[in-house]
Amino acid sequence: MGNVLRSVGLDVGTTSTQLIVSELTVENRAGSFSVPEMAIGDRKILYKSPVHFTPLLRGELVDGEKLRTMVAAEYEAAGISRESVDTGAVIITGETSRRENAATVLRELAGFAGDFVVATAGPDLESVLAAKGSGAVALSEETGKRVLHMDIGGGTSNLALIENGAIVSTGCLNVGGRLVKFDENRTVTYVSPVLRGLCPLRVGDAVTEEALEQVSGVLVRALEMAAGLRSREALLDGLTTAGTFMEPPEEDVILSFSGGVADCIGRDHPWRAYGDLGPILGRTIRESALCRGEYVLGRETIRATVIGAGCHSAQLSGSTVFHRNVVFPLKNLPVVQVPEQLQRESGLGTFLHSAYIKQEATPVIALPGLQSPDYGSIKALASAIAQAKLPGPIFLCLEQDMAKALGQALALLLPQEQPILCIDRVRLEAGSYLDVGAPVGPALPVVIKTLILNR
Repeated sequence: MGNVLRSVGLDVGTTSTQLIVSELTVENRAGSFSVPEMAIGDRKILYKSPVHFTPLLRGELVDGEKLRTMVAAEYEAAGISRESVDTGAVIITGETSRRENAATVLRELAGFAGDFVVATAGPDLESVLAAKGSGAVALSEETGKRVLHMDIGGGTSNLALIENGAIVSTGCLNVGGRLVKFDENRTVTYVSPVLRGLCPLRVGDAVTEEALEQVSGVLVRALEMAAGLRSREALLDGLTTAGTFMEPPEEDVILSFSGGVADCIGRDHPWRAYGDLGPILGRTIRESALCRGEYVLGRETIRATVIGAGCHSAQLSGSTVFHRNVVFPLKNLPVVQVPEQLQRESGLGTFLHSAYIKQEATPVIALPGLQSPDYGSIKALASAIAQAKLPGPIFLCLEQDMAKALGQALALLLPQEQPILCIDRVRLEAGSYLDVGAPVGPALPVVIKTLILNR
């Protein structure tokens, strides 16, 4: 039996908010006389909250106070406390991530939900979590087939192309069930700005089934283009979420669906059931080219992203790590990425010093590392880093397995009181953030985050 981590996943979406509690088992996959190789083994869901409507204030602003009360009640229902949480993720997704108070809500929930529960958002990460949480990644791995997963929520559709169990590209479209909303009197109360020029309805209009079918038809054409089932037109570019892009697959794929709208693909709901576009959008997808070939509904549909957040956001560093005078957990470390060629050049120290002082918070320096380095190479790299004269803690993250040796070399060159952290076997990209938890055996739990809050 390995060490066990308790993980929380919280998804604050355009339409719904959900929470899960899961148990992650950490195991050593190396042999008895080998360097430990720690990995997340079994993942078991302990608790699933009901699906709550995301509480809103005036207009479309998230009500942070009600959200906090909701989470507190779910913690009590699950029988957990802040102190018992080891890892996890708070995800704010879809159109909700565009709200002007999204960053404030995220910070509040991250602090409330436990020391290592993280606040994160971004269409790329949401695509990855939904693809994992829905079972689409497992489907590709089990069958060896290419899978295009579409997580269709209230405001956006997050796409992930998967080959042999690996996600090779992601994208996001402004296609979702809550882009049009209406009240019990069938009066339109909201039309998303992304539908400008595409929707015949305006706020205050009387909604009709025919008008919703017209809007759904436009949105489904964009999904068909994204799946490579229809020739590309300007419509696809117009509905692509800013900062995201994915080439439509050129070969046949299995289509996989999750999200709230996926529940409306599998079975009919009255078109007025939820006061939005969802039921008709689901029906239109079912009747389109998207469902004429091989397709599946995810093992999880509306809960796919939150299960991904609760069960798949954490990973482990390599086991040969080095840390000195570091107080865990570390949260929201901005990534400074070092180009590979710069590792061996004299300008490394100048580059690091300049990049370090530009950050508002202490950054983590991401280095490719050296493959099978000798002692001289490690000593030279440590010397270049020490010459940067970084004013605070030095946090290093390497792709190659050399963290312990580099950390020990640095410790000989830097003041004894200066904190040092070296981890490896983790790949970081510029624009990301990193959380690092307290050691689990010889390894460290980490969460890589992409904080892209579309305004």
